[in-house]
Amino acid sequence: MLYILAINWSGVGVQAAQLILALSILVLLHEFGHYITARWFGCRVEKFYLFFDPWFSLFKKKVGDTEYGVGWLPLGGYVKISGMIDESMDKEQMKQPPKAYEFRSKPAWQRLIIMLAGIIMNILVAFIIYAMILFVWGEKKTPMSSLQNGVAVTDSLMSEIGLRSGDKILAVNGEPVPYFEDLAAKILIGSETIDIERAGQHMTIQVPVNLIGKLVESRRKKAFMFMERVPSYVGEYNKAYKMDTLGGYKAGLRKMDLITAIDSTPIQFYDEMSTVLKNKKNQAVTLSVLRNGNAQLIKANVDADGRIGIPFLTDEEYEALGAYKIEKREYSFFASFPAGVRKSVEKLKAYIDQFALILNPKTEAYKGVGGFKAMGSIFPTFWSWEAFWNITAFLSIILAFMNLLPIPALDGGHVMFTLYEMVSGRKPNEKFLEYAQMVGMILLLGLMLYANGNDWFGWGK
Repeated sequence: MLYILAINWSGVGVQAAQLILALSILVLLHEFGHYITARWFGCRVEKFYLFFDPWFSLFKKKVGDTEYGVGWLPLGGYVKISGMIDESMDKEQMKQPPKAYEFRSKPAWQRLIIMLAGIIMNILVAFIIYAMILFVWGEKKTPMSSLQNGVAVTDSLMSEIGLRSGDKILAVNGEPVPYFEDLAAKILIGSETIDIERAGQHMTIQVPVNLIGKLVESRRKKAFMFMERVPSYVGEYNKAYKMDTLGGYKAGLRKMDLITAIDSTPIQFYDEMSTVLKNKKNQAVTLSVLRNGNAQLIKANVDADGRIGIPFLTDEEYEALGAYKIEKREYSFFASFPAGVRKSVEKLKAYIDQFALILNPKTEAYKGVGGFKAMGSIFPTFWSWEAFWNITAFLSIILAFMNLLPIPALDGGHVMFTLYEMVSGRKPNEKFLEYAQMVGMILLLGLMLYANGNDWFGWGK
């Protein structure tokens, strides 16, 4: 797929709004999993909050035994279940004799289900969202073998390791990559070699083990490493591009103009324009253009970033030109559910592979660990429901996986202690659980500080 990124403050605002909405949905549903199972097993739920509420809340209302509210600190959410050692650290309650409605009075298997319910809810949410995406929008993929002109290398690091625009990717680690959409992930997640065809010759590129670390250091905001290599046609200008600010539109470029040269440099492909224009910043250039078969010369101004603003064609239009093919698949309502499950499993496996890279210091992947800024940056700078739901589903998978980690203060920590009790027949000491909860909270706060500091200051570099 081809995209245009027009980063501006309004775009950042759209990203922030999408991030807040996505996290609010996922946190509410995660906590609802704990809430509903706790209620099923007769536990009293004292609080159900979106966001945290130290000192005060933005909204609260008590219904029955439960206070529902919205906190002011948007770092997650929580349910406070009576008789449970959690982030509230309510030690006074734990000093009292256990009551029938308290979490600690329930059998271990019920407590295990309550703690796993949030994780299970996030997995279900991901699979349902993916299923509905496939039902509503279907699935579009680009077969790697259909890229007539190979790939366009859009990141300088990819050029440094030896890849060039026009290369046709044959395999990664000796295995063919069926679809272009899978290429970047295949290269980033543990690749050692890339087999390519260049000018009819077979070549093998060696990939450094610390590729991710180098990628983070080279350009933290880079969105794509590759694009499909396409001819240098001008796409359709529309209001999303703020046409009055684009040098190409003001100069008179229109849809389906074919740019054949910039000044005296011949142009055949879209990516070649970027290479030429980055050396023409704040200058005027002469574009040689074919419009309806007629040659024209058009003068255009290049901005300070080395751009004149030339939109892409659509996938369907590039397909009609023979640049590549698009495989489209539509799903019926019932067929979308097993497909949603398969996609959820694929995304989970991919994330586990990414997480494993972070734990391997040689890859230097820890340099790319980010917080809220990094999470917001994966959303588009314009509102797209398809993109929003795709990212929300993936975040739901991440939330499920991270909460399953056996760290005190996370659901996985509670699950670990409960499983210990079920196997050994002995409950961990409540004082031990309190200290473990404190250690877990300190660890999580430290990780959050590191991740967000890495976002803004590059602490991991």
